[in-house]
Amino acid sequence: MNGEMLDLLIIGAGPAGLSAADAAQREGLNYLVVEKSLIADTVYHYPVGRTVFSTTNELEMRAGALKPCREKPTREELLSYYVQFALEQNLKINTEEEAVSIEHLEPEGFRVTTTRNEYRAARVLFTIGAMARPRHLNVPGEDLAKVHYRFIEPYVYVRKDALVVGGGNSAAEAALFLSEEGARTTLALWRSDWENRDPKMNAIKHWVRTPLEEQIEKGHLRLLFFKEVEEIMEREVRVCCEDGSTVSLPNDVVFILIGNDADLTLLRQIGVEIVKGKLCLVPVYDPETFETNVPGIYVAGHFTEARHIKEAIAVPRRIVPLIAQSLVRV
Repeated sequence: MNGEMLDLLIIGAGPAGLSAADAAQREGLNYLVVEKSLIADTVYHYPVGRTVFSTTNELEMRAGALKPCREKPTREELLSYYVQFALEQNLKINTEEEAVSIEHLEPEGFRVTTTRNEYRAARVLFTIGAMARPRHLNVPGEDLAKVHYRFIEPYVYVRKDALVVGGGNSAAEAALFLSEEGARTTLALWRSDWENRDPKMNAIKHWVRTPLEEQIEKGHLRLLFFKEVEEIMEREVRVCCEDGSTVSLPNDVVFILIGNDADLTLLRQIGVEIVKGKLCLVPVYDPETFETNVPGIYVAGHFTEARHIKEAIAVPRRIVPLIAQSLVRV
């Protein structure tokens, strides 16, 4: 066990975690970040070559520091930017070290056990991502090897029959990339998702929808309004359409991209209340300080209601100084 008492232990090294570490360093706090995978792991898991939806001012840690070749950065440009920021600022980050349990200490503080060590910390800030647990359809055949919950790239599916299930941006992008690169692609979604135009409710971005509609018009992409997927088989998928009819689609690969959920296990373990938010389950926290109902436990990032990367970066800059002030009074 690490003998010293950390001022702040940060769990997660995405944009929120990097921002929190940077703020903690500026405040002179004795801090550490533990990350179960890689720096900016959510960005790492974006499709290869993907152009990120946000503009540079919404993504960067320092104004004017992110300089993509085009208006918006690619996955590779953004990933490199976050890694280089961590290196240049010499942020204290332990990657591939997962926090597995947390408990209260007396009279104050917490003990966090990881896959490598145990830490004592006066305050803990969770900046975990929202992509830990992909949602499943829970239908027969979903355990087949051809079923995936992450889309990486289209080229292994040229001239193959691909089914994408989901109505958000990730599903729309996957269907677009597959159809553009020669896969015989069907996008199965609920009509309400296709007709949704509200960006706050995960509507398909217009710069994805426009080329998607072009692929549909050219006959390269089939749009299927469905009620449910009935069964996934080795060579086909049986789908119940919105009108109640059933179609069997020739199939080589299925991408189920219907959303993800954060892993809230540790928050529940320490007694943080979890409630249903606008789009998913979220912890209860003070909207000003982002402290949860458990004193000393804070949250920030994509799994809170402040979901976008811009807010994930901005929130730690506000709350870490408040955490530093609370430590002065200890």
